[in-house]
Amino acid sequence: MKQDSKLRRSGAVIMANLILLLGSLAYIMLLAVINGSVGFLCAMGVTLCGAVGVAKALGESIALSYGAIIALAIGCGVLRGILRFFEQYSNHYIAFRLLAVLRDKIFGALRALCPAKLESKQKGAIIAMITSDIETLEVFYAHTISPVCIAALVSTFVFCFVGAVSSWAIAMVAMLGYLTIGIVVPVIASGRLKVSGVRYRAEFASFNAFFLDSIKGIKDIVLNNAGQQRETEVNARSEALLTETKKMKHDITKTTAATELCVSVFILATLAVGIFLVANGRLSAGRMIIGVVGVFGSFGPVIAISALPGNLTQTFASGDRVLNLLAEKPAVTPITSGRPTAFESLAVNGLSFSYNADCEVLQDITMHAEKGEIIGIVGESGCGKSTFLKLLLRFWQKDSGEIKFGGVDVDSISTNDLLKNVTMVSQTTYLFDETIEENLRIAKPDAAQEEIEAACRMASVHEFILSLPDGYKTRVGALGDNLSAGEKQRIGLARAFLRGSEWILLDEPTSNVDSINEGIILKALQEQKRKKSILLVSHRESTMAIADRIYRVKNGRMAEIR
Repeated sequence: MKQDSKLRRSGAVIMANLILLLGSLAYIMLLAVINGSVGFLCAMGVTLCGAVGVAKALGESIALSYGAIIALAIGCGVLRGILRFFEQYSNHYIAFRLLAVLRDKIFGALRALCPAKLESKQKGAIIAMITSDIETLEVFYAHTISPVCIAALVSTFVFCFVGAVSSWAIAMVAMLGYLTIGIVVPVIASGRLKVSGVRYRAEFASFNAFFLDSIKGIKDIVLNNAGQQRETEVNARSEALLTETKKMKHDITKTTAATELCVSVFILATLAVGIFLVANGRLSAGRMIIGVVGVFGSFGPVIAISALPGNLTQTFASGDRVLNLLAEKPAVTPITSGRPTAFESLAVNGLSFSYNADCEVLQDITMHAEKGEIIGIVGESGCGKSTFLKLLLRFWQKDSGEIKFGGVDVDSISTNDLLKNVTMVSQTTYLFDETIEENLRIAKPDAAQEEIEAACRMASVHEFILSLPDGYKTRVGALGDNLSAGEKQRIGLARAFLRGSEWILLDEPTSNVDSINEGIILKALQEQKRKKSILLVSHRESTMAIADRIYRVKNGRMAEIR
């Protein structure tokens, strides 16, 4: 599914929001602008010194000697190099510092949005945002803010200098050129490039998401002999991305050509005005040369601005997606200071929930569980069993009703306290590309080796781990593809045992294991119920055999059947 290719915010709003992120780094940006402006004036000073020397030779009254003029030109050249270094250093220092801040903000936003809001987002698009989109914003901070300010300052200074030293007529022609090249051309170009730039970024993110899905699902693609079909789709999406890239590059090329044409026209216009003034005796040849040379060398900053729309369209699209993520509200707000509870019991009364107003998933749910019980929950696929478990962990905000642990509603319990005492094992277990031991220690970092092995024995995965080449030190492999679904599921169950939470919520915990391992796991669960409470969701009748009581979910309602 392709992402929305329309900007939700205007370019000005996006720029304003991105600039606000500067915060305490604003003074460094100011330093970069000052260095850049003075540095460019120094670069102009080299040619202006030459023009001053020519004017002196033509009889103009110049107080400086030829030696002083040459020394001034050399000094300007050296100073230009030093100031250019500090300008670029400042810009990139700000850019990379802010990129680190932005990545931290994005990860913080993802933590707040997960798991509820991330279920509907493409993982490849998120990866593209963290990598490509964030790097695109570096262009804005390092090559946009400073050049715009430098262009404004340099253009104003040159206008005043040329008007005072040479002719205000020449200065007015130069200012008209600055406004045309620095404002009119970029505005027109931005309108043309906006659509192609946004489409390119959206197509790029969509391609990333699809390609990542293809890599993650390569085994299933091969097993279903769908390689040719997937390859065709990848090629089609690649061609679509290439088409959007060509459109954008074509538009950028036309903008560059228009800018160069405008520069040439205004240089000729400046020269024509200068010659006209000299021919009519209103300006000396020496001062005309100084004014015209000053204008000739001053278009660099505004040319840099006219080249911005090609990058800014991508920057705006990337910035818009990043700002959208940062502005997105989580499904629930973490509770930092909640009421203490002993988690001795669970009581659900009148619970109702819907993902949207049109379809209610759970209606008026009532159930209870005590410590030391195994409660079974059965029902057809899609009936809301997994959603019910997520509501117990407050991954979603319930619409109405009560969920009370130890007499305290879940909305009044500290999020950290809730997640410490209630653990959920989902149908699919994600394993990081680390060792098996490190994957297990996520549940309890300071666990002793004996605790880890005991948890794995209860999950019927200890013997399997010992059979691996490096035992518990064996690396899982990228995306966990070195392990079967059943093996990963049992490692996930071992995590839950190792964590030692008061309540364990199990969503189809034996769906990917054989009957022998299922029996071992169920026996371990039955032994654990003396110390814990277990809510067991499963469609297998054999799994429900260990349940003390069973609830059936049907048409969004729950009823006790045993």
